[in-house]
Amino acid sequence: MGLVYARIVLKNPREPKLAPIEITTLVDSGAFHLCIPEHIRLQLKLEIVEQKEISLADGTRKLVPYAGPVQIHFKNRTGFAGALVMGDEALLGVIPMEDMDLVIHPLKRSLDVNPDSPNVPTSIAKKV
Repeated sequence: MGLVYARIVLKNPREPKLAPIEITTLVDSGAFHLCIPEHIRLQLKLEIVEQKEISLADGTRKLVPYAGPVQIHFKNRTGFAGALVMGDEALLGVIPMEDMDLVIHPLKRSLDVNPDSPNVPTSIAKKV
């Protein structure tokens, strides 16, 4: 499939006067969380809430800061999440993608809103 990147806007909902940041993020359906580098956390003045133990692709485990809340915007979608603070580039995982009803187009190598619900995001709020 190759790598998929998307432009998203991040905001700190606790600091409404603070300017949002538009970034390019790696879209990763194999990851769960939003991950941001420390310099983005600092620019958005996101509070570190706790440390989370994470498992990396090579099987190693480490503690990383978990910060938030962060508001995520993509096209006509908005979501709220916490962010793991790690690495040198942003990564958008499946939890925020599901929350905003976004889909990956493997052939186009792009992220987009769900074509089955282009105007209003859908979600499942019951046991299936």
